[in-house]
Amino acid sequence: MTRLRTTAVHGGRDDLADLGVHALPIDLSTTYPVPDQAEGGHALQAFADGAAHAGSPVYARLHNPTVARFERALAALEGTSAAVAFGSGMAAVTAVVQAACVLTGKPHVVAVRPLYGGTDHLLSSGLLGVRTTYTTADRVADAVTPDTGLVVVETPANPNLDLLDVAAVVARAGDVPVVVDNTFATPVLQNPAALGAAYVLHSGTKYLGGHGDVLGGVVACAEEHAGPLRQVRIVTGAVLHPLGGYLMHRGLATLPLRVEAAQRGAVELARRLAGHPGVEFVRHPSLPGADPAGLVGTQMRGPGAVLALATREDPVAVVRRLALVTPAVSLGSVDTLIEHPAALTHRLVPGEAREASGVPANLLRLSVGLEDVEDLWDDLDQALSGPRAMRRTPSSPRGARELVETH
Repeated sequence: MTRLRTTAVHGGRDDLADLGVHALPIDLSTTYPVPDQAEGGHALQAFADGAAHAGSPVYARLHNPTVARFERALAALEGTSAAVAFGSGMAAVTAVVQAACVLTGKPHVVAVRPLYGGTDHLLSSGLLGVRTTYTTADRVADAVTPDTGLVVVETPANPNLDLLDVAAVVARAGDVPVVVDNTFATPVLQNPAALGAAYVLHSGTKYLGGHGDVLGGVVACAEEHAGPLRQVRIVTGAVLHPLGGYLMHRGLATLPLRVEAAQRGAVELARRLAGHPGVEFVRHPSLPGADPAGLVGTQMRGPGAVLALATREDPVAVVRRLALVTPAVSLGSVDTLIEHPAALTHRLVPGEAREASGVPANLLRLSVGLEDVEDLWDDLDQALSGPRAMRRTPSSPRGARELVETH
């Protein structure tokens, strides 16, 4: 068994030598010649039954070689026998709920907040015909009923970096499968399947792609769970475009290096921000008291590169003064991004529920990128300091700022 960095570079590339190529090929075919129509029909039936491979791809909605290579690579990093990729992270979440709840006739979900706002809204909206009980990690067993098809958790949690003991949640869930959103940690820092999770979910848009230029989602799991996910993907058409599969597969090669470098910056920024007069509190697993269960070093191999800070001033005003850090949703890119969850990613979560789950209205989420940490600190410091702030002039492009008094 190869080590993490080697697997990240070589995973999913086992057929390249036979193809006579070195770089990952991109197969853009939407349809494939089927000279023997009977054999083509058998292949189509196999895919419809949830198979990973068949005698012919037949049609791109059923199978794509480029996407399949990415799936094998991600499964190798997560330590699972399979992975199923989708056109977005939300398509992946939807497929897991449909496979675990709708197809099994168990339309009840137990979820632990906070979750990514899109996931929270999907579960509470009723759009998939499921009902959801929100609870805390220590009360999962009390919330499970005979109709429960899925337990949904995220750790580190979006956006406040709460850490959950995955093995403990799995034990409390009993026979009910658990899906863990592993987007923040990535397979570099955490492997929930090794702790008993049935599904390991990633928004590949974030760290897996890593450059803010690809949309996709992927679920790592055992083959027994992968088959139903593929069936859902085929009938709903929630497929990942081959170019997206290529970009995320290519991104895996540098994933360990990017995560480790960004994490170093996040640890240093969290330490400095914790002592800044413009900050009420900072949430990051590296800080004293942030990890009482000691999950970093046991469940996780590091604290990650996302942090959250509560500002003493209006967070909207703080964000407006930033010159280097990009104000935008998403995370895990090479550049540092900041967003206001109450206004954006978690806007559709009811205010009382959002606050109760540890996401106050003055919280900002910071995804640390690969810039020099001193440049990031200079920008954050001036934005949080208040009286003299930087703002964009109306006629200037981003980055051209003027110093203004805000008294």
